[in-house]
Amino acid sequence: MHHQKHCNLTAIYALLKQSKAWFPTSHDLVKRLGGSNFEYYICHTSQPNRTHTITKISKLSNLVPIPVTMTFIKLTLLAILIAFFSVKLSCAHPGFRFGWGGHHGGISFGLSPQFYQFSCPQANDIVMSVLEKAIAKDMRMPASLLRLHFHDCFVQGCDASILLDDSRTIVSEKNAGPNKNSVRGFEVIDEMKSRLEEACPQTVSCADILALAARGSTVLSGGPNWELPLGRRDSKTASLSGSNKNIPPPNATIETLITFFKRQGLDEVDLVALSGAHTIGVARCATFKQRLYNQKGNNEPDENLEKSFYFDLKTMCPKSGGDNFISPLDFGSPRLFDNTYFKLILRGKGLLNSDQVLLVGNVKETRKLVKKYAEDESLFFEQFSTSMIKMANLRPLTGFNGQVRKNCRRVN
Repeated sequence: MHHQKHCNLTAIYALLKQSKAWFPTSHDLVKRLGGSNFEYYICHTSQPNRTHTITKISKLSNLVPIPVTMTFIKLTLLAILIAFFSVKLSCAHPGFRFGWGGHHGGISFGLSPQFYQFSCPQANDIVMSVLEKAIAKDMRMPASLLRLHFHDCFVQGCDASILLDDSRTIVSEKNAGPNKNSVRGFEVIDEMKSRLEEACPQTVSCADILALAARGSTVLSGGPNWELPLGRRDSKTASLSGSNKNIPPPNATIETLITFFKRQGLDEVDLVALSGAHTIGVARCATFKQRLYNQKGNNEPDENLEKSFYFDLKTMCPKSGGDNFISPLDFGSPRLFDNTYFKLILRGKGLLNSDQVLLVGNVKETRKLVKKYAEDESLFFEQFSTSMIKMANLRPLTGFNGQVRKNCRRVN
């Protein structure tokens, strides 16, 4: 395909004017059709294809009444552009990809690592800049943001529903049992959103910010990096009942954990790898107290707890009170993303019941994986990356579904 070295936007505008299209000025044409993105789509194709597309746009624009909102017009024209150029551009420009997701009207709107390549190329840099400052102030933040992403994706998919505050139409997920007085990091997400709105207004979704923050938190803690598909949109709803029902509890048995993960389309490998996120962060006393004092309802501790570890935990987590006292999930290297978490489980030093049962639960596959990841950190990193991509692709809103919130705490 022949590519023009320079794009004469004036010539494009002239063609549209000949067709009696409704764009009063060339500036208006570019603005209404998506700014530099439109210029890129039009300019990187051959003259015959360009003329054909412009003719299509012109015909459509003559059928659209002037009072129709610019948002509708922009979306409709963008749909034509995408439908026409998707095949050609995916061949000519590998960065322009469609895939990973659902369909709308025969056009595939999927997730792609290059989603913001033209609309907001600095998106990840902005997220990382805010994240670095937040971690400098609070070393718990990487684990908190990872957990926020996890608790979001397990309820309605990865749609930033967990970020919505109570309102006249929203019952917030923040008040659910697994989240109340527990999930944190909302102010950091707010700061990221604010900076992104300054740089690229109404472009980067809150759902994508959560996914980028989770990856950045892993990397800045010494963990793996991965190519993250983007393009999620934000929900207009939240689900308090979904949060109470779908997030696995810390005292879960291995059977319960597998059931909760399979409900999301995740398997035993994903369960063990994603549990490895507990290599950073802390847990409240309330989440593991049962193991210390009354594991099976007989006022006895969990027999799987290593003895010295058990006595250490008892000193900081009394039988009554102290529910909000915290303990590292991985006391060996609590701030470093590594495979120490799995090594501790092998020694009977997994903090939560849901950690230890990966080994002592009667499931051969999870037991085998704990041993493998304890032996081979690079294998754990590789699978963690794969499982994070898989989790971040749980039922995303794409295309014309959902919205890009201006403020992550409320719908537009």
